Amino acid sequence: MKHPSRLPSLNALRAFEAVGRHLSVAAAAAEIGVTQSAVAQQIRGLEGRLGFDLFERRHRGLAFTGTGRAYHLQVERAFRILHDATAALRPGASGVTISVTPSFAAKWLIPHLPDFTATHPDVDLRILATDGVMSFHADGIDLAVRQGNPPFGASLAAELLFAQEIVAVCTPALLPAPTAANALDGMFLLHDTHDLWPVFLKQVVGRNAEPNGKGLRFNQTSLSIDAALAGQGVALASRFLVANDLKLGRLVRPVEGTMRGDRDFYLLGPRPAQRRAPVDAVWQWLLRQRNLDR
Repeated sequence: MKHPSRLPSLNALRAFEAVGRHLSVAAAAAEIGVTQSAVAQQIRGLEGRLGFDLFERRHRGLAFTGTGRAYHLQVERAFRILHDATAALRPGASGVTISVTPSFAAKWLIPHLPDFTATHPDVDLRILATDGVMSFHADGIDLAVRQGNPPFGASLAAELLFAQEIVAVCTPALLPAPTAANALDGMFLLHDTHDLWPVFLKQVVGRNAEPNGKGLRFNQTSLSIDAALAGQGVALASRFLVANDLKLGRLVRPVEGTMRGDRDFYLLGPRPAQRRAPVDAVWQWLLRQRNLDR
């Protein structure tokens, strides 16, 4: 005999929770590790079982229905309770895992860690440096720093850390006296995977082509910054990533213009009522460090 209040399948609820966070079937499928059609089928089956639509299918993507949003908040909370209960059984329940991009880790987070360890000696901070999209639940992530634009999902809190303000930098030895439009003539350009030089040259310098076609290419912004520090050429980077090097005079700006990017750096994590105390401590510390750096 079927129980009249039998819950939907856990797989269907997991798919719904992931789709609701991303408002994307493709992103949810990548997180869970199944096909998009499988996730879509789970959502359709869940809607059929519940008897109402959870999402509005729009031309540009998904949006919650009113009922779907309310249901998602409760489902997400249930998964968080399960996650926290399981984590509490393991040694080191005070651990906090934060996922950040490699360049953010190398050029901003690690230099600030002495303050964290001094002020929060009881929190075991685990840093996962990756450009990949991680799952808060499946991968055990507590917080993340990512470039993008809100909204990031109904269940996530998001706080702007730094705007993407792109500047050109090199060592003082390469440019004894900053000049104007011809400052980059004959200099090697250091590229990363963001490939922002063509736009920067057009918008800031007023050129449509790279001078002399010279350049080196790296797969991480942190590597191009390191190459600039080694005197290899001129790099582009978000201003906050090189702020300390500029302050100390290790780097200078060959052109004074700044290019506003379209993907800012955000801190993402559970909503305040759903954060463990150590997670909230890391969240608040990151915001304090941001304010000190502004």
